[in-house]
Amino acid sequence: MNLHFVVSGDPAARTGGYLYDRRIVDGLPACGVSVRLHTLPDGFPDADAAMLHAADALLRGLPDAAVVVVDGLAFGAMPQVARAHARRLKLVALVHHPLSFESGLDAARARQLADSEREALACARRVVVTSAATAAALAEPGGFEVPADRIALVEPGTDRVPPAAAAARVCRGSGHGPQLLCVATLTPRKGHLVLLEALARLRARRWTLRCAGSTARDPLCARAVAACIESLGLAQRVTLLGELDRDALALEFSRADAFVLATRYEGYGMAFAEALAWGLPIVGTAAGAVAHTVPAGAGLLVPPDDIDALAAALARLIDDPALRKRLAQGARAAGERLADWPASCRRFARVVAEVAGR
Repeated sequence: MNLHFVVSGDPAARTGGYLYDRRIVDGLPACGVSVRLHTLPDGFPDADAAMLHAADALLRGLPDAAVVVVDGLAFGAMPQVARAHARRLKLVALVHHPLSFESGLDAARARQLADSEREALACARRVVVTSAATAAALAEPGGFEVPADRIALVEPGTDRVPPAAAAARVCRGSGHGPQLLCVATLTPRKGHLVLLEALARLRARRWTLRCAGSTARDPLCARAVAACIESLGLAQRVTLLGELDRDALALEFSRADAFVLATRYEGYGMAFAEALAWGLPIVGTAAGAVAHTVPAGAGLLVPPDDIDALAAALARLIDDPALRKRLAQGARAAGERLADWPASCRRFARVVAEVAGR
């Protein structure tokens, strides 16, 4: 079958959502699905009239009865466009997490995004979600109200870390204490400021933090993080690496002693899954789908935005090598249970084939 896959912005961007899109698009041909990737202007969900016109023109140019997957970053912001093409095309929405769940939104903007996405999702024949948490959020009465039988769960895959590399994952520490790794684009939702405040309380302990993630997607947040590092006197302890390619990021995972991320919400938590695959003990937040992605034996999870609880969990991890070793063993075991990308692509292919056959 033929499939049209629509994303907004640069599909090569190194965020979890774009990575998911790329891996699915790249893997579908092996499942018998021919894919054509289409791109919309960057800036969704903050779409202006020109961006919505571009979306309408793109869909108008597709053949009748085509199966069209639209990434939720755009789909939820274009209800009128979706409604205009819902009968002629077989629309599938891909939702990583609801747009209104993003951090830093005022109440009016959050309501507007929720209303927009609810209206758009009503036009989709199927809604693919990347976690059970997102499925529950979309089906909740009084919320987005997507019927459960229209929701399909296709969790991200993970790359298998070579056994020798995983086996060599030893919580060794160094003369500077454990090396902590955070992988997340610098946006408010990822909680970098909370993490820095928690670590600042542990100055007396030996640790270093390396943060991998784009500083360009939200320059205001990136500047705030850099300023926070300076104001807390952590410049010698914290390194902002910027966006890394796949090989450079793998090197960071291989050198780290633990993974830390104070996120406020995750639709799945692909960085957490990658940490599991590398066998890294985790300190994170029980936010969104994280508690499902990270089992108890692999990490210490605290409530989002709770600096006291986060500092206490980090102190336990830094102070107790035996705990780090136990959590690393749990992480390796959990990582081995995660689906790989071919399995995720096969599941996605089955979903779009069902839509095509209806």
